[in-house]
Amino acid sequence: MDLHSAVKGRVLLPGDAGFEEAAGPWAVGVRQPVAAVVEAEDDADVAALVRYAHGSGLTISAQPSGHGASGDVEGVILLRTGRLGHVEVDPVKRVARVGAGARWGRVLAETGEHGLTGLAGSSPAVSVAGFVLGGGVSWFGRRYGWAADSVRAFEVVDAGGDRARVTAESDSELFWALRGGGGDFALVTAVELELYPVPFLYGGRIVWPGERAGEVFEAFREVTADAPRELSVWVNRMQPPPPAPPIVTVDVTFLGEEDEARELLAPFEKIGGPLSDTRKIMDIADLGGIAAEPVDPSPALSRVELLTGLDDAAVEILASEPAAPLVNVQLRHLGGALAEAGSAGGAGGALTEPYMLYLLGLRLPHLTEAVQVKQAQLVHKLAAHVSGRKPYTFLAPGENAGQALPAETLARLREIKKSRDPQHVFRANFPVRD
Repeated sequence: MDLHSAVKGRVLLPGDAGFEEAAGPWAVGVRQPVAAVVEAEDDADVAALVRYAHGSGLTISAQPSGHGASGDVEGVILLRTGRLGHVEVDPVKRVARVGAGARWGRVLAETGEHGLTGLAGSSPAVSVAGFVLGGGVSWFGRRYGWAADSVRAFEVVDAGGDRARVTAESDSELFWALRGGGGDFALVTAVELELYPVPFLYGGRIVWPGERAGEVFEAFREVTADAPRELSVWVNRMQPPPPAPPIVTVDVTFLGEEDEARELLAPFEKIGGPLSDTRKIMDIADLGGIAAEPVDPSPALSRVELLTGLDDAAVEILASEPAAPLVNVQLRHLGGALAEAGSAGGAGGALTEPYMLYLLGLRLPHLTEAVQVKQAQLVHKLAAHVSGRKPYTFLAPGENAGQALPAETLARLREIKKSRDPQHVFRANFPVRD
């Protein structure tokens, strides 16, 4: 049996019309030298593909939206699950059943109709399944923890091609591994998520000219020093395409009413000369618009580091160090429930660092080297505060799972991999292999 006859969905091989586009990840410029691309029709088609790969000694790498690609996929079958895009919301039980191809924008649109939310991140284009498999740093993580910890069940296909529903009660080891340990252990076809009530959601972006960066970072440090868990604040130094001047922005969400939010954000109100301010009571469906990230494939070249603190020296570097050729130097406030996740949760464990630094440039031939050099320079200058750990969903090409997971966690995940997938039928974007 060949691959075309093994599955119902579309199969593309090198040389076929549309193959290069189908094999491309979201981050334009990351090469994916896969042997084939399969667009599964449904859950049964996924199981058929796994059985074919298992019997043929082949490996599958699933990429619902193409985010988080490492390029480490030479010779594998790339599985696209976009047609598994169903979303079913039970507002009484506060649960959503989400197919592996569903993206956060659609999920929030449907949960928001009931005043409920899932633990989404900054982009509406990211798949829910990929997000939770890597842990998931959400806008609401300070209040509720990792997005992965809101998962109540996974629907999976195991390495032998059998389908199963995995919960903490039915298979505690696999359930733990899938919540933050990546997709190396089973192929997820759907996720059941706990949803959270949102009577009020206040959020938006304030924009100032770039020369106000020092004041903005000082206010950011003041606000985040004792912020309640319902408040999330991110600051960005952004360089729009020339000849536009640099800007500095603050992105905010608050799970509460406007008056309380404005009181908590008072240090920002004292900074004069804002160019715009979009903050308001907002619909949950509009959450993905706050950061205004591109939803179409982009030549993004990012580096993420976790910071252990924010002293005067760090603020000076972040606010004053020239950012070019980067397009964004972002600092996110973490902490809260993220810092308290324990072994009873998922494989992500506790994220104890209070800040996350996100350095973004463009992966273009004339810029790539300069962007990487600038990223390295900034990280070196902040070395006293860089922990060395990275959230799994923010790993970049050339990095590995060992940089996201503690040694004891990685060892446990490797044992699960050996027992559940000894033939390496599955390969995550960042495998847990030795």
